[in-house]
Amino acid sequence: MALHQSHSDGSSSRTRSLSFAQAPLVKCFHEEEAPLRVVRFNGPTVGKRFYGCAHWPRTCGFFKWAEEVDEIVELQQKMFEKDVTIAELQMENDMLKRTNERLEDDVAELAIENTETKEIIGSARADRKWVAFLVFSWVFFSFILLLNKQ
Repeated sequence: MALHQSHSDGSSSRTRSLSFAQAPLVKCFHEEEAPLRVVRFNGPTVGKRFYGCAHWPRTCGFFKWAEEVDEIVELQQKMFEKDVTIAELQMENDMLKRTNERLEDDVAELAIENTETKEIIGSARADRKWVAFLVFSWVFFSFILLLNKQ
């Protein structure tokens, strides 16, 4: 995931943008964008990023570690990617269904043509049998005539 961080005019707030969307919009309980801040006081969390109320120091009590928001954004990105994959697969499935329907129609047409061809071959065989019978009968008749002349 491509991340861009920038510092704004010396303050402790930062912005973060994602390649698939704008920076996560975190709102405090005032329904205003909560700025991204950094813990400045010495202690175990110094330097850690967090979202706090936009009306600092008169705060509404909103607080969220940036890591939590980052995890949510990453999960949203994964969900978005999976949604895109699902949509692509559904489109491919629809296309394959249409192709399958066309192929089933082609198979049905070929079955009809195959039946017609078998009928033609069958009648051609019958015609050849009749021709063979006629030739044989003429040869036999000619043979009998030759025997009678002698």
